[in-house]
Amino acid sequence: MRFFILVALCFLPSAFTVAQPSGIDVGQRAPEFTLSYATRDSVSRVPLSLTELTSKGSVVLAFYPADWSGGCTREVCSFRDNFADLQSLDVQILGISGDYVWSHHAWAKHHDLPFRLLSDHDHAVAKTYDSYNERSGYNRRTIFVIDRSGIIRYRNLQYSVADSKDFERLKEELAKIR
Repeated sequence: MRFFILVALCFLPSAFTVAQPSGIDVGQRAPEFTLSYATRDSVSRVPLSLTELTSKGSVVLAFYPADWSGGCTREVCSFRDNFADLQSLDVQILGISGDYVWSHHAWAKHHDLPFRLLSDHDHAVAKTYDSYNERSGYNRRTIFVIDRSGIIRYRNLQYSVADSKDFERLKEELAKIR
Protein backbone atom coordinates (compact mmCIF):
# COMPACT_ATOMS: atom_id res chain seq x y z
CA MET A 1 0.00 0.00 0.00
CA ARG A 2 2.84 2.43 0.81
CA PHE A 3 4.32 1.86 -2.64
CA PHE A 4 1.01 2.77 -4.29
CA ILE A 5 0.75 6.03 -2.35
CA LEU A 6 4.31 7.03 -3.27
CA VAL A 7 3.69 6.27 -6.94
CA ALA A 8 0.43 8.25 -6.86
CA LEU A 9 2.19 11.23 -5.32
CA CYS A 10 4.83 11.15 -8.05
CA PHE A 11 2.14 11.53 -10.70
CA LEU A 12 0.40 14.44 -8.95
CA PRO A 13 3.17 17.00 -8.44
CA SER A 14 1.00 20.00 -9.24
CA ALA A 15 -1.20 19.29 -6.24
CA PHE A 16 1.76 19.89 -3.94
CA THR A 17 3.55 22.83 -5.55
CA VAL A 18 3.61 26.28 -4.06
CA ALA A 19 1.62 28.80 -6.06
CA GLN A 20 3.66 31.58 -7.63
CA PRO A 21 2.38 35.14 -7.89
CA SER A 22 0.14 35.49 -10.91
CA GLY A 23 0.79 39.18 -11.35
CA ILE A 24 2.71 40.95 -14.02
CA ASP A 25 6.47 41.08 -14.09
CA VAL A 26 9.27 43.43 -15.05
CA GLY A 27 9.49 43.85 -18.83
CA GLN A 28 5.76 43.40 -19.39
CA ARG A 29 3.30 46.08 -20.41
CA ALA A 30 1.52 47.56 -17.43
CA PRO A 31 -2.22 46.86 -17.48
CA GLU A 32 -4.24 49.96 -18.24
CA PHE A 33 -6.62 51.37 -15.65
CA THR A 34 -8.70 54.45 -15.00
CA LEU A 35 -9.44 55.48 -11.41
CA SER A 36 -10.88 58.38 -9.47
CA TYR A 37 -8.43 60.28 -7.30
CA ALA A 38 -7.96 63.01 -4.75
CA THR A 39 -5.18 65.37 -3.79
CA ARG A 40 -4.60 67.52 -0.73
CA ASP A 41 -6.46 70.29 -2.57
CA SER A 42 -9.50 68.53 -4.04
CA VAL A 43 -11.39 65.46 -5.16
CA SER A 44 -11.16 65.21 -8.93
CA ARG A 45 -14.31 64.89 -10.98
CA VAL A 46 -12.34 63.42 -13.89
CA PRO A 47 -10.77 59.95 -13.46
CA LEU A 48 -7.12 59.43 -14.30
CA SER A 49 -5.81 56.81 -16.75
CA LEU A 50 -2.41 55.17 -16.63
CA THR A 51 -1.79 55.91 -20.31
CA GLU A 52 -2.42 59.60 -19.69
CA LEU A 53 0.19 59.59 -16.93
CA THR A 54 2.91 57.56 -18.66
CA SER A 55 2.71 59.87 -21.68
CA LYS A 56 4.19 62.51 -19.36
CA GLY A 57 6.94 60.38 -17.80
CA SER A 58 7.60 57.47 -15.47
CA VAL A 59 5.09 56.51 -12.80
CA VAL A 60 5.47 54.91 -9.38
CA LEU A 61 2.40 52.91 -8.37
CA ALA A 62 2.48 52.54 -4.60
CA PHE A 63 -0.24 50.15 -3.46
CA TYR A 64 -0.95 50.38 0.27
CA PRO A 65 -3.54 48.90 2.65
CA ALA A 66 -5.44 51.90 4.02
CA ASP A 67 -5.45 55.61 4.72
CA TRP A 68 -4.89 56.67 8.33
CA SER A 69 -2.93 53.56 9.38
CA GLY A 70 0.54 53.85 10.92
CA GLY A 71 2.56 51.97 8.28
CA CYS A 72 0.76 53.64 5.40
CA THR A 73 1.25 57.06 6.94
CA ARG A 74 4.95 56.32 7.29
CA GLU A 75 5.11 55.25 3.64
CA VAL A 76 3.36 58.26 2.12
CA CYS A 77 5.22 60.66 4.38
CA SER A 78 8.53 59.22 3.15
CA PHE A 79 7.38 59.94 -0.41
CA ARG A 80 6.31 63.44 0.69
CA ASP A 81 9.60 64.14 2.47
CA ASN A 82 11.58 63.00 -0.59
CA PHE A 83 9.23 64.44 -3.18
CA ALA A 84 11.73 66.95 -4.58
CA ASP A 85 14.33 64.19 -5.11
CA LEU A 86 11.73 61.99 -6.80
CA GLN A 87 10.55 64.83 -9.04
CA SER A 88 14.15 65.44 -10.11
CA LEU A 89 14.05 61.86 -11.42
CA ASP A 90 11.07 62.86 -13.61
CA VAL A 91 8.57 60.55 -11.91
CA GLN A 92 4.98 60.84 -10.77
CA ILE A 93 3.93 59.17 -7.52
CA LEU A 94 0.50 57.55 -7.26
CA GLY A 95 -0.77 56.00 -4.05
CA ILE A 96 -3.50 53.38 -4.53
CA SER A 97 -5.75 51.87 -1.89
CA GLY A 98 -9.35 50.72 -1.56
CA ASP A 99 -10.35 53.83 0.36
CA TYR A 100 -12.84 56.27 -1.10
CA VAL A 101 -11.63 59.54 -2.60
CA TRP A 102 -13.09 61.53 0.33
CA SER A 103 -10.84 59.68 2.77
CA HIS A 104 -7.90 60.20 0.39
CA HIS A 105 -8.58 63.92 0.25
CA ALA A 106 -8.77 64.33 4.03
CA TRP A 107 -5.66 62.19 4.58
CA ALA A 108 -3.66 63.98 1.86
CA LYS A 109 -4.67 67.34 3.28
CA HIS A 110 -3.83 66.27 6.85
CA HIS A 111 -0.32 65.13 5.83
CA ASP A 112 0.19 67.75 3.08
CA LEU A 113 0.83 65.07 0.44
CA PRO A 114 1.94 66.57 -2.89
CA PHE A 115 0.82 63.61 -5.04
CA ARG A 116 -2.38 61.86 -6.12
CA LEU A 117 -4.15 59.12 -4.16
CA LEU A 118 -6.24 56.82 -6.35
CA SER A 119 -9.36 55.00 -5.19
CA ASP A 120 -9.52 51.33 -6.17
CA HIS A 121 -12.51 50.53 -3.96
CA ASP A 122 -13.29 47.15 -5.54
CA HIS A 123 -9.56 46.33 -5.65
CA ALA A 124 -9.75 45.44 -9.35
CA VAL A 125 -6.47 47.20 -10.17
CA ALA A 126 -4.73 45.79 -7.08
CA LYS A 127 -5.82 42.27 -8.09
CA THR A 128 -4.47 42.81 -11.61
CA TYR A 129 -1.11 43.90 -10.17
CA ASP A 130 -1.02 41.03 -7.63
CA SER A 131 -1.24 43.60 -4.84
CA TYR A 132 -4.41 42.45 -3.10
CA ASN A 133 -4.53 40.25 -0.01
CA GLU A 134 -7.69 38.10 -0.15
CA ARG A 135 -7.34 37.09 3.49
CA SER A 136 -7.23 40.63 4.92
CA GLY A 137 -9.40 42.33 2.28
CA TYR A 138 -6.80 45.08 1.85
CA ASN A 139 -4.06 45.89 -0.63
CA ARG A 140 -0.59 44.59 0.10
CA ARG A 141 2.19 47.16 0.24
CA THR A 142 3.74 46.85 -3.24
CA ILE A 143 5.59 49.16 -5.64
CA PHE A 144 5.70 49.22 -9.43
CA VAL A 145 7.70 51.58 -11.63
CA ILE A 146 6.29 52.05 -15.11
CA ASP A 147 8.28 53.86 -17.76
CA ARG A 148 7.12 56.36 -20.37
CA SER A 149 6.42 53.48 -22.80
CA GLY A 150 4.07 51.74 -20.35
CA ILE A 151 6.54 48.96 -19.50
CA ILE A 152 7.09 47.80 -15.94
CA ARG A 153 10.72 48.47 -15.12
CA TYR A 154 10.74 47.57 -11.41
CA ARG A 155 8.49 45.87 -8.90
CA ASN A 156 8.69 45.11 -5.22
CA LEU A 157 5.89 42.83 -4.01
CA GLN A 158 7.02 43.10 -0.38
CA TYR A 159 7.80 46.78 0.00
CA SER A 160 8.70 47.56 3.60
CA VAL A 161 8.58 50.78 5.57
CA ALA A 162 10.48 49.26 8.51
CA ASP A 163 13.64 51.02 7.37
CA SER A 164 14.79 53.01 4.33
CA LYS A 165 16.31 50.08 2.37
CA ASP A 166 13.36 49.53 0.03
CA PHE A 167 12.93 53.25 -0.54
CA GLU A 168 16.63 53.64 -1.41
CA ARG A 169 16.37 50.68 -3.80
CA LEU A 170 13.37 52.36 -5.44
CA LYS A 171 15.34 55.58 -5.94
CA GLU A 172 18.22 53.59 -7.50
CA GLU A 173 15.84 51.95 -9.97
CA LEU A 174 14.24 55.29 -10.84
CA ALA A 175 17.67 56.80 -11.54
CA LYS A 176 18.39 53.96 -14.00
CA ILE A 177 15.37 54.76 -16.19
CA ARG A 178 15.65 58.51 -16.09
